[in-house]
Amino acid sequence: MRHVKSSKSSFKTSEPAANRKPPAGYRSWSGPTSNGGNSGAEALRPLDALLKKIRRKEAVVGVIGLGYVGLPLVRLFLSKGFPAIGFDTDRQKIKKLNAGASYIGSVPSPMIARARRERRFEATHEVERLGRADAIVICVPTPLTEDGQPDLSYIRNTAEALAPRLRKGHLVVLESTTYPGTTRDVVRPILEKSQLECGRDFFLAFSPEREDPGNKAHTNENIPKLVGGIDEPSLRAAAALYAGAVARVVTVSSAEIAEAAKLIENIYRCVNIAMVNELKMCFDRMGINVWEVIAAAATKPFGFQPFYPGPGMGGHCIPVDPFYLSWKARQYDFATRFIELAGELNVHMPYYVANRLETALRERGGRVAGSRILILGLAFKKDIDDPRESPAFKVAQILQEKGAIIRYNDPYIPTPPATRHYRKVKLKPIPLSEEALQEHEAVVIITDHSCYDFDWIVKHARLVIDTRNACRDVAHGREKIVLA
Repeated sequence: MRHVKSSKSSFKTSEPAANRKPPAGYRSWSGPTSNGGNSGAEALRPLDALLKKIRRKEAVVGVIGLGYVGLPLVRLFLSKGFPAIGFDTDRQKIKKLNAGASYIGSVPSPMIARARRERRFEATHEVERLGRADAIVICVPTPLTEDGQPDLSYIRNTAEALAPRLRKGHLVVLESTTYPGTTRDVVRPILEKSQLECGRDFFLAFSPEREDPGNKAHTNENIPKLVGGIDEPSLRAAAALYAGAVARVVTVSSAEIAEAAKLIENIYRCVNIAMVNELKMCFDRMGINVWEVIAAAATKPFGFQPFYPGPGMGGHCIPVDPFYLSWKARQYDFATRFIELAGELNVHMPYYVANRLETALRERGGRVAGSRILILGLAFKKDIDDPRESPAFKVAQILQEKGAIIRYNDPYIPTPPATRHYRKVKLKPIPLSEEALQEHEAVVIITDHSCYDFDWIVKHARLVIDTRNACRDVAHGREKIVLA
């Protein structure tokens, strides 16, 4: 494994080539190699031209999928001097971007407007325009089907659309989270329908997105970028592209290693969060505050990393990735029982929140049916405008099915977004006021945005179901607070 640092003219490894000794299982990509029977010189002809464009920041970067991963990636390449093309099927997004407006908080509109004025960026819904790009990065969704199977339709459709437009020297990088083998066994055969050969005529790699929305310390510029190629020329091309935009590139021996690394990153979080969620339910029965337990354990300076419970998993990756690996593992007659259990436990958490609310209302002489419930926060984590897979939707669905009237407030998401799985959930946004708090039988804190004044919320609410320990510092009215 090697680290590649950006430079204005080229990319460099972290130590001289003569001194580098990659660990077993990782291979060097710094020199010409044969590929599929081609001579080194023949294999590197299109590569040399592409590397030259990348070094000069003349390579046009095309990004397919302008969501919470794709648009920040466009911003990153534009900020480093690359021209860029963004593709999306949502024509409203295209219209906004071409007017110089952003729809994601982490991507400032003035930057998009400036890039448009300088003619360094265009957004399009016409796939033909991607033929202009030299490097194409795929950032499309990889959801689960209704029965919990990997849905690669977005990846396949994208590859099918690219194949007739592929030309010599093109670099294609898949960033969408998926199971090991997708880049090689799914994307490559589709692209080679173009009659171009991977590693000789075009280049193909996997580089997992590592976005942490709302984290100002770790951005897509300074988070190390993993890159795994289908072959050596592909690895060189993809490493060079990202080295021109990020602080450090880490290369691995194959696309499969990079695909698996992304899964293990998120499964690690999924499993640990499931553990503390289970402990929360256990300690609740014992009358023990799990948040105080975690804070106490976190004083140990070694061997412990704190994870925190919540109302369920959110974001695109962590709720989905464990099931991608489990599905792939079954093809090898292997059951990932531990991982599947963690996923199932996290899926259960919205039901636990709803049950805690139902119990609290009943103890106060009320019931869920006919009650007005105010949900605070639709975003899947605090201080962001990203509602993907937020547990708020599942909690709302459960309560609505029990007869509750659901309203919500989220200053980052003033309009309820369209969702694939919760089309029947009715969410009405309302301003947060004393009257709004008082007229609802209960307030459920799903997202603990920093802008919320929890002392004020508890003061005016009748009942507060706190899923994030947001009210830990509230001194008055604690009898109204139920941790869930």
